Amino acid sequence: MQQKLFPLSSPFFIGTNYWASHAGTAMWSDWRPEVVEQDLQRLSEAGLEVLRVFPLWPDFQPIDQLYGGSGQPMGCRHGEQRLSDDAAGRAGVSTLMMGRFAEFLAIASKHGFKVIVGLITGWMSGRLFVPNALKGKSILTDPDAIRWQIRFVKYFISQTRSEESIIAWDLGNECNCMGEVASREEAWMWTSSISNAIKSTDSTRPLISGMHSLTPTGKWTMQDQGELTDILTTHPYPFWTPYLDYDPINTVRPILHAAAESLFYGQIGEKPCFAEEQGTMGPMVCSEQVAAAFGRASMLTQWAHGLPGLLWWCANDQTKLMTAPYDWVACEGELGLMTEEGRVKPVLQELGRLKRMIAELPFGELPERTVEAVCILNSGQDHWAAALGSFLLAKQAGFDLNFQFEDQPIRDSELYLLPCVSGVNGVPKQRWEELLHKVREGAALYLSVEDGYLLNFAELTGLTVENRSRRAKETEVSFEGAVGEVRIPLASPFRLEYRADQAEVLGRETADGNVAFSKASYGRGTVYFFSLPVELEMTRRAETAYRPDEIPYWSVYELISREQRSKRATAALDPFVGVTEHKMGEHTIVAVLINYSPDARTTELTVREDWTLEKAYYGAFPESAGSGTYKVALPPNEAIVLELGRQ
Repeated sequence: MQQKLFPLSSPFFIGTNYWASHAGTAMWSDWRPEVVEQDLQRLSEAGLEVLRVFPLWPDFQPIDQLYGGSGQPMGCRHGEQRLSDDAAGRAGVSTLMMGRFAEFLAIASKHGFKVIVGLITGWMSGRLFVPNALKGKSILTDPDAIRWQIRFVKYFISQTRSEESIIAWDLGNECNCMGEVASREEAWMWTSSISNAIKSTDSTRPLISGMHSLTPTGKWTMQDQGELTDILTTHPYPFWTPYLDYDPINTVRPILHAAAESLFYGQIGEKPCFAEEQGTMGPMVCSEQVAAAFGRASMLTQWAHGLPGLLWWCANDQTKLMTAPYDWVACEGELGLMTEEGRVKPVLQELGRLKRMIAELPFGELPERTVEAVCILNSGQDHWAAALGSFLLAKQAGFDLNFQFEDQPIRDSELYLLPCVSGVNGVPKQRWEELLHKVREGAALYLSVEDGYLLNFAELTGLTVENRSRRAKETEVSFEGAVGEVRIPLASPFRLEYRADQAEVLGRETADGNVAFSKASYGRGTVYFFSLPVELEMTRRAETAYRPDEIPYWSVYELISREQRSKRATAALDPFVGVTEHKMGEHTIVAVLINYSPDARTTELTVREDWTLEKAYYGAFPESAGSGTYKVALPPNEAIVLELGRQ
């Protein structure tokens, strides 16, 4: 079933990150409750139900450090006023701002909103906001800075935890942008300090990470955030995320982005994950109509892949503000779901419409999607590039995958993907032996390499490496695919010459016939080997994803997955259309087909003989073409939701 994170009635929630339309980040110092009331009424009427809000740190903890002779610290004050002896004073918190926040919560509750609070709001839209007393300090590592952060979150939560409208605490907005850390250990210590302060004050609500740009091996990892918080987040803007602005925003790569990255974070971090900030980055990227099409297809994709909801960035345009960061970052001005005057943009209309559609489906929450493969990420590689490439290729080939990292216990699967192995370390020996055992017992394994080293290579692949050298230029690989001969251009740092001893050769380099694609038996299982990093090429080249007829990288995954895909109730061999299947029981399946193209498409859907197409919950019922095939008409960037019954 869908991951249920919060006490919300909607099967898939939608919301927004909120700053007041008149003031942006200055909403608390320029408090106008009548404007907030009008904003929230409009957002509620449009169908939103969740707000992520931000008590701006220097407004709520306005402490100043006073100094004596030779710069000796003489203690903190509120301006010239000594801090009071009560709890607010000891925490350095402004009671005026706390009163305004309480007023905000009352307005939000009046309009039916649930609230996520980003507690340490020190980074926002390109500007660092820090209390005067802490300016110049290393916010994430300085003991005094951490002490005041702990005091703030403990006091803030103690004063607001009785508010029923608050459904979660968030560490803050992209707190890993507030300063540098020297090591993963320092990042862990900051997160642990703030997390412990939050949970010791309120253990009844989930804690959201609020971070972006996490990796499996860097200083800020999804594993550490998963250990220390309850919910992970992505901020999947195609404009900012590596490799995502290579294609138009209403095509397959950007549309799949939020689902792919959220699954990547959540499955490696082993915690639920959702897109906490999403958007197009405004009219210099696309028109309002294209933004609506992108939002529609992305929301449908996230829903179909088991994610719980999404939050858009942000509620209102901010074109009239003369304060920083708005006067120095032009791209922050036109990101709203509404204009400052309250005009609802098409993307908000689409999100609200789809939320109502999903809520009206008779089965409630969508069951988990059928997954055929596990994609194992390798420590030496560009993890995100390999993960994104694998996800794109799998969707275009018609199957689904989950992610894991190489040091996690190998999950059960009928098909394992180990893409673009890089570096000399290979896969940790214990996990490598677990993986080989599963293949010997009957699983299929697909391997591709960049410059990686693998143990048991000849035994596993049936190939012998004759020689190795650096490549001077890219090559071309040809093989027989489902649509005839496939020829794909590929680059790789090294060229290995292979001799096929016990392997079936599926494809060769067209220039000299060197083995490039092979298949071999290993115990009761099967091993596919591709000698070049096709997943990295899929990700790092522009236009590969939305021109699949011209650059059919997806044909590699179509070939290796035929046995697993044959067990699906449906098949649509169309790289522009993604299909997820969701079992409602032994006799019912819900299939969701999404058109990742900005053009209308009619695709052929084949239904396995033991299943029958029963009804269309959303979209037009497909036209029968005989012999268990149907013509499915999909408008641009739209979906159809079908029910199938077992005969």
